[in-house]
Amino acid sequence: MRTLMILMVVSLATPLSRGQSVPAAESPAPARVYHLLREDDDWSFLADPAERQEFWDPIKYIRLRPGRNDWFISIGGEAREVWEQIGNDNWGQQPFMNAYLNERYMLYFDVHYGKHVRSFVEFKSGLNSYRIGGPRPIDEKQLDFQAAFLEVGTGDERHWIKVRAGRHELEYGSGRLIDVREGPNVRLSFDGFMVKAGVGSWQIDGFAVRPDMDNPGFFDNAPNHAVGFWGVYGVRPFTKAITLDAYYLGLDRKTARFNRGVGHEVRHSIGARLSRPVAETKPGWDFDYEALWQFGSFGSANIRAWSAASETGYRITTVPLKPRLSAKADISSGDDPRTNTLGTFNPLFPKGNYFGVLATAGPGPINFVDVHPRVEATLPRNVTVSVDWIFQWRESLRDGVYSVPGFLIIPEGKSNARFVGHRPGAEVRWQANRHLWFQADYGIFYAGKFVKESQPGRNLNYWALWAGYKF
Repeated sequence: MRTLMILMVVSLATPLSRGQSVPAAESPAPARVYHLLREDDDWSFLADPAERQEFWDPIKYIRLRPGRNDWFISIGGEAREVWEQIGNDNWGQQPFMNAYLNERYMLYFDVHYGKHVRSFVEFKSGLNSYRIGGPRPIDEKQLDFQAAFLEVGTGDERHWIKVRAGRHELEYGSGRLIDVREGPNVRLSFDGFMVKAGVGSWQIDGFAVRPDMDNPGFFDNAPNHAVGFWGVYGVRPFTKAITLDAYYLGLDRKTARFNRGVGHEVRHSIGARLSRPVAETKPGWDFDYEALWQFGSFGSANIRAWSAASETGYRITTVPLKPRLSAKADISSGDDPRTNTLGTFNPLFPKGNYFGVLATAGPGPINFVDVHPRVEATLPRNVTVSVDWIFQWRESLRDGVYSVPGFLIIPEGKSNARFVGHRPGAEVRWQANRHLWFQADYGIFYAGKFVKESQPGRNLNYWALWAGYKF
């Protein structure tokens, strides 16, 4: 907490020049954006001393060889504090009220040894205080590597290839299937190999990795040898404003648990996504549509599962508050244990705050149908306010309700009802400047008929206060 307070003072007391938040028409150059994956940050433009105008610029580009702009090291990191309070977690299966503090600290070193060789190391520390029952794996990690890889590459702007080995973060599409788990305190990482390539208008990643086990100590994370994950993910422009994603993903879990039981799961996912970004200057539509098919084996049974997800929005940029109205409609398959085919959809490694508010609680995107309207407005001084309401049902009445990571929360059998519940929520976020931000969330998930009949069936209450700083 003390570290974050110091960073806040530095941020508010130091002139930000080009990095200070400004209206959208004068937004900072893309080179100064902090990406979700910090390995994507590019500070090579600071080789020009005239570009160094911020407090942190001296450590964002440190030349390693005289006269060589492509030999340099960049240093960066973040601090984040979150106070969470959850009432009736999993609708009453956990303590009535659980309030706790999560602290996250990250620091990275990005070293470029010329044009073709690079190493990237990022440390993470997640601390938890006051939680009844102690920290969960997503809450605490004393100190470890979040990323540590060596990269070798060659090519030009249109055709290039990079090979990586080590520990990686993976983030693709909107995070429905592969995400770094940004919402919870401890982010997800993988150990293995990756090949990244540019082939004309396509950018293609291929990887073969194992997820790291979330152990709480010092440098004790290790790859989970009971889980294998591999795939190919390609992205290219579809039209001037629309992007196409296409992918194949493979998963092997020695011990997988679903409503029908436990078994060895080998699952293949094939899917595609079309997306258009939110309008920035002119009023316009945005969307994010994705569909996929899953097949494979679960013990002696086959796997046949599917999912379709959509988000459609319209932003009016020419009126005060620049409101954006949007709606999501999603569905994923559930199981029927009377057959010899597992129908439960597996979201693989989805983002932690899959449904927005309720970052670490509530149901996940498995055996579900939902409708999710949302309204967002932009206030002066970079304050955004949003309200949303999600309504959720079971897709299959013979399958249960699962959490976001895929754990079975409520098995089927106690109720034939389809309606799981509904959750109104609100979020306020203030981006004080490019480095510093604050956020407040509140949501209450009202138990539907299925949850009430399955007992204990209490309403789930969630609120959180966030503060973060990146450099």
